[in-house]
Amino acid sequence: MAYKGFKDLRVYQLAYSLAIEIFHETKTFPREELYSLTDQIRRSSQSVVASIADYSTI
Repeated sequence: MAYKGFKDLRVYQLAYSLAIEIFHETKTFPREELYSLTDQIRRSSQSVVASIADYSTI
């Protein structure tokens, strides 16, 4: 199987799955944490996925 893009990378697939799992888990956080801890955790997990995609095209 030939490499077609970053979505073929196992590390990207794992990071994406983890980001989705983190999103679902943070839905259970207290409402008062919505704009602080929850937002920070979600953004950081999405940042990892985006970084893998960005750097895989270099």
